[in-house]
Amino acid sequence: MTGPAVILIGPMGVGKTTVGELLAERLGTGCRDTDQDIVDAVGKPISEIFLDDGEQHFRELERAAVRTALAEHSGVLALGGGAVLARETREALAGSPVIFLEMGITEAVKRVGLDAPRPLLMMNPRKQWRELMEERRPLYTEVARAVVSTEHRTPGEVADEILDVLELKQP
Repeated sequence: MTGPAVILIGPMGVGKTTVGELLAERLGTGCRDTDQDIVDAVGKPISEIFLDDGEQHFRELERAAVRTALAEHSGVLALGGGAVLARETREALAGSPVIFLEMGITEAVKRVGLDAPRPLLMMNPRKQWRELMEERRPLYTEVARAVVSTEHRTPGEVADEILDVLELKQP
């Protein structure tokens, strides 16, 4: 198989990186996070990229990071929350083992908090999170092979369900 063994998508704070690292450990492979790739390449946090260079510039960096990771990485891949906004990315994900990790607004508030340095949640975070999810949920479900809830579950329980859904065997 070419490409990542598992690709995790979903909103900020849903646990893509945490679950991704656990899945990678269980599968005996590596975990890569495209948001971290961008931070490493640019040398500053995503919130600063948004503020200094704008969302459009960040989305360009994100599309390139996803394209590179899909071509180079064979382990577990966690994509940034907005990666699915790009048609190019959704097309590249077609037929891949994509899992949409989801949670509701109450859980999101607990995990992300209302003061976190999330550029898209700076003003009225609850309202903005709901709007982001209204826009993104159909895109997440469009590319996902399965939807897995992270609400009231440990990362281990979420990883177990993903392994079952994708019928992946642990070494």
